[in-house]
Formats: sequence, C-alpha cells, structure tokens
Amino acid sequence: MEGQLVWKDEYNIGVDIIDREHKRLFKIINKLFRFTDEKNKSQWACQEGIKFFKDHAVNHFTEEEEYMASIHYERLGIHMHIHSEFRERTLPALEEELERTDYCADSVEHFLGVCAGWLVGHTLMEDRAITGKGRSRWMGLLPGKEQTAVKKVILRLMYELFHLESCVISDAYGGEKFGRGVYHRLVYGTDQEEEKCEIFLVFEEKLLINTVGKVMGIRTNKLNSLLMNAARYMARQFAEQVREHMPDMNGYELKEENLLTYEQFQDVFEHEKLQVSLLFDTGEGYFSYCTVAKHPLKKGSAAPISTHNEISEIEKYLMEREVHAKRKVLVVDDSPTMRQALKNLLCEDYDVSLARSGTAAIRCMILDKPDLVLLDYEMPVCDGQQVLEMIRSEETMADIPIIFLTGRADPETVKKLVALKPDGYLVKYLKPVQIKQKIDQFFEKN
Repeated sequence: MEGQLVWKDEYNIGVDIIDREHKRLFKIINKLFRFTDEKNKSQWACQEGIKFFKDHAVNHFTEEEEYMASIHYERLGIHMHIHSEFRERTLPALEEELERTDYCADSVEHFLGVCAGWLVGHTLMEDRAITGKGRSRWMGLLPGKEQTAVKKVILRLMYELFHLESCVISDAYGGEKFGRGVYHRLVYGTDQEEEKCEIFLVFEEKLLINTVGKVMGIRTNKLNSLLMNAARYMARQFAEQVREHMPDMNGYELKEENLLTYEQFQDVFEHEKLQVSLLFDTGEGYFSYCTVAKHPLKKGSAAPISTHNEISEIEKYLMEREVHAKRKVLVVDDSPTMRQALKNLLCEDYDVSLARSGTAAIRCMILDKPDLVLLDYEMPVCDGQQVLEMIRSEETMADIPIIFLTGRADPETVKKLVALKPDGYLVKYLKPVQIKQKIDQFFEKN
C-alpha cells in the first residue's frame, strides 16, 4: 500500500511536549504503511497501532489538555470534546471492524486512512490554534460580516493545510458542476431540536489527489478508498473550524454524513435556502463551501455513512463514479419544465447539467467543459444568439458543439438559426423519442 506521512516544519506548534508526541504519531503511522503489504505483519502492525493510539489518547491528550488549561485556552472544552470523540468512538469502532473482518486489506486501509486524515487535520487546525497560529478573530460579527469571515477562514485553512494561495471566484455559487466532483454532506443538529443545519464541501477530484494525496505520499491519478477516507476525516475537521464562525450552529453536533451524486447535491439548490455558497479556485482544482439554513431535515436519497458501513459505502461510491462516467450535456433553458424534461430524457445515457440563463451557462462551461450544449434560442434578456456569440469568442470554449432548441420551425426562424452556424437545431415539440434519437445520432456521427 502506497503512503508516507512526511513531518514538516509547519506541524510544529512551538510546544515541546505536544510536538514530540505528534512526531511519534507520524512515525507509527509510517511504520503501519510499510507493514501493511506484508501479510504476516499487517495484523500485528494494526494491533500495535490501535494499542499505541489508545495509550496516546490516555497520555498525550491528557498532557495536551493540562497544558491548555495552564494557559487558560478559551477553546479547551471544544478540544477536549474532539479528543473524546476520537478516543471513545472512532478508535473503538475501527478496532471492532478490524477484529470482525480478521484484519482484511480493506479494513486495514480504512484504519490507516481514518487515522492519517484525523492526525494531519487535527495537527494543522486544532493544535496550531493552541498557540494562536490558527486562531480565528471573527466570532460574534454582524451577519453582513459573517460571510467575509467564512471566506477568510477558508482561505487561511487552505493555505495552512496545503500551501494553496486560493481565491474566491463566486460568493453566489449556484451548484454548477466543476470537473469530476466529490460531494460531501455533513448534517448538524441537537438532541432537543428537530431542525438541522447542513454543510456541503465540494471538491474537484484532482484537488483531493493533488493535496490530500500528496500529504499522504500516495501516487495516483484517481480516487481510492485510502484517499477518500483520509479526505473525509480532514474535511470534517475543516468544516468544524469554519462553522465556529456561524453563530446559528453553536451547540450543534454532527448527526449524519453522506457522499452524494451531483444530482442529489443539485437538488439542494432547488429546494433549500442557502446561508453561504462560496466557490474557490485553489490553483489545483475548484472547491466549494455551502451551508443550508436551519430547516426540518428531509430524508435524503443517499445512505448515511456510519462506522458499520464506511468501507462498503466508500467502495460503492467510487465504483458508481466509474460506471457513470458519461458524455456531458449542458441544457440551457429559462423554462424549469423544459430543463427537467430534457434531463429526465437524457440522464440514463448522459451526464446532464442544467442552466437557467445564458450567464449561468457560460459559468458552467468554464467550470466543466461539456461535450454538447442544448441552447434555448428564445431566452429573455440574453438570448441564444448572444450566448452563442459569447461562446464562439472564447478560445477555450469555441469548439464546444451547440445545438439550438426552438419552439418554432417556420422558414424565417430556421433561416436565422442556420445563418448562425450552430451544430444543429431541435424543435421542442418533437416527440421525446425523436429528440433522444437525434442527440444519440449527433454523438455517433462525431
């Protein structure tokens, strides 16, 4: 199994008793990576790893908490809660899984991914904050400033974690697809209230490969279980840091976690009220952070991930991503009914994205270049001709095939359409089977 954690200067927080124990943790994780490919050592290595982490939880966490108390660290209670969750929930669940599966390769990989992700995320985010290196100063700001605070903390975390000089490219991200995305949903709530809050972290696949993968020394050009588990646990801690700047979520705890398809994620933007919806360009790929305001939680279509099904759900998610790699079609139409009808018609064979305006269409094409655009000719404000001209004027998009959608087929309209030199046109009142057939034929011909 590939993987190696490299100790870096930024992991030092400047407190000897804490830095020394962190280095020990890195060493034991790296020993586990080396031993996992040797069957006769894998079980022993994991047993020793569990034992070490248990001892570490009792000794190092206690020493770290005593140090925080001695300097009157204001987030001591939160830090103690994180320690407790890892010591009393995460590790016992991993140990039970290893024993239940007789230390099979998948369980070992899951164990290492979770521990590595938790260790790196906790060291760079929570522990750095002890000495003020990562401390936030935006708590209690007015609602108008809270979004600015969220932007700043995300930019800071992206730099501290991965040395990425990111920039905000939209503070009104509308759920457009970018590249091959991983859609991570975290649901927070309390035992007393029925209302929940949701956080969505959207990563372009190559961003995870180029960041979390590099931190762990994994050489790959595609997602795997080890990388996904490490990314999930780092993402959860990332979300914890950000949500501290959102007063509405004070006192809330993580209640549910899901990995969503793009369609499931997109559904949120159609039906829920967003509090924050930010899109970042990291230089290594796009990243989005979104929060949904308090609302009664509806049962989602994605299976909740728990300690009992983590391995199977991750494998299922990765497998489905490979199976569903399809040609990408962008449908641009101001009619919600038409957009949904075309999506229902094409989604079985194509990866369908939707845009309700010419401006949204341009942004979709920049973020995730489609193989075909079905463009409504008669849109208000910015019509099909204007959108086509904008597309053709951009070198990176000029070669994208465009087929006009039109509700009229009179000679004058057809003459205007043909004069614009699209790659074809479709009359909306054709039977669905005829529309589907013409799109299939287009791809077969090209």
